[in-house]
Amino acid sequence: MPLKPWSGRFTQKTDKLAEEFNASISFDRRLYKHDIMGSIAHAKMLAKAGIITKKEADKIVGGLKSIEKEIDASKFVFTYDLEDIHMAIEKRLTEKIGPVGGKLHTARSRNDQVALDIRLYLRDEIKEIQNLIKNLQKTLVDVAKKNLGCIMPGYTHLQKAQPILFSHHLLAYYEMMKRDYERFEGCYKRVNVMPLGAGALAGSPYPLDRDFVANELGFDKPTDNSLDSVSDRDFCIEFCSAASLVMMHLSRLSEELILWSSHEFDFIELSDAFSTGSSIMPQKKNPDVPELVRGKTGRVYGNLFSLLTTMKSLPLAYNKDIQEDKEALFDTVDTIKKCIKIFSPMLQTMKINKERMLDATKGGFLTATDAADYLVKKGIPFREGHHIIGKIVAYCIKTSQGLEDLSVDEWKGFSKVFDKDIKKAISVEASVDNRKVKGGTALEAVKKRLKEIERALK
Repeated sequence: MPLKPWSGRFTQKTDKLAEEFNASISFDRRLYKHDIMGSIAHAKMLAKAGIITKKEADKIVGGLKSIEKEIDASKFVFTYDLEDIHMAIEKRLTEKIGPVGGKLHTARSRNDQVALDIRLYLRDEIKEIQNLIKNLQKTLVDVAKKNLGCIMPGYTHLQKAQPILFSHHLLAYYEMMKRDYERFEGCYKRVNVMPLGAGALAGSPYPLDRDFVANELGFDKPTDNSLDSVSDRDFCIEFCSAASLVMMHLSRLSEELILWSSHEFDFIELSDAFSTGSSIMPQKKNPDVPELVRGKTGRVYGNLFSLLTTMKSLPLAYNKDIQEDKEALFDTVDTIKKCIKIFSPMLQTMKINKERMLDATKGGFLTATDAADYLVKKGIPFREGHHIIGKIVAYCIKTSQGLEDLSVDEWKGFSKVFDKDIKKAISVEASVDNRKVKGGTALEAVKKRLKEIERALK
């Protein structure tokens, strides 16, 4: 077999720089198991269709399994002159079993071969990422259950807004992860179609049984258009989009962990195992892990935009530009897995400063809306009640008081409907407990949602 399978029409050797520039073996070697898996199914189909003999197919399959063991044991030598994982394996196969190895590529192009490999690879990675997401969801639920009575300030515009349960806050991220999991489920469905048999772009003149290959490899069905089969990378873009949303959610939680662990908030303390120090300031304990997750989010966004930009003006069908899909895709896979994986132990080991969180609810007039609702229950229209409470807040600011500091007489000075029960109505505990509506922050509502979640996770 010639060094390069396409060298027949060429009279000059490839320039060394061009060879290295063109090669993808440095990064697509990770597809070796999937390439071999696809090749085994292809060889079996060729025999089934009578294109090669069963004996030849058995010899090819045996050779491919032997090569897989070599790569697993790091005994396989990868070189730039063989360009990609497909050529590297095919060359080695011919070395091991002779000319019959050259029959493997019958009725197949590297175009449909690589499309198959990426889909096989991404199926595995999606399932692994979904398992990591589920594990993180379980961690969020576990931390929420352990801190059910913990009340903290809820924020809008990063200003104190209303008191909420810390558990309720954590479960908001559970809901984000639930959507992330579902997005990958949809992505998997679109990944799980089988492109082999599309050839270079026009299909195959051989009597291929594409349904057999699809069934062998666990695909739902073969693709329906040969041009689209080899040039489609929508599924890679969709994966990177779903990954970007996961990273955005992790980044939001990272931002809160960074804020909460600061001296100004002091709501949590990250474990030493997930923190670092300063080379010059001995007192420092830095939240480097969430900071890195926040930083890596931009990297994943960049990979998504890179893929979109690569594909945006490519005419049908395959173009070499599409080779650029892999590094962005692989980097996204590696990055998102590392970030999800590290979050669970980091959350499990962080210390929750419940007293500090509760103390932080005392400033900022967090129960002002509860005071307005108190007036509504007394028959005053909400807009009028809102105006009255606004005047009371202004009075409190002027007199350096909180709502809880006002006497009943001071309340009555703004409206005669106020009575001594206003004191209880504006407590942070009552504010939280009153929000029993489905999806609310009341302990009763949060406990109910936790039960639903635990059933779903099982």
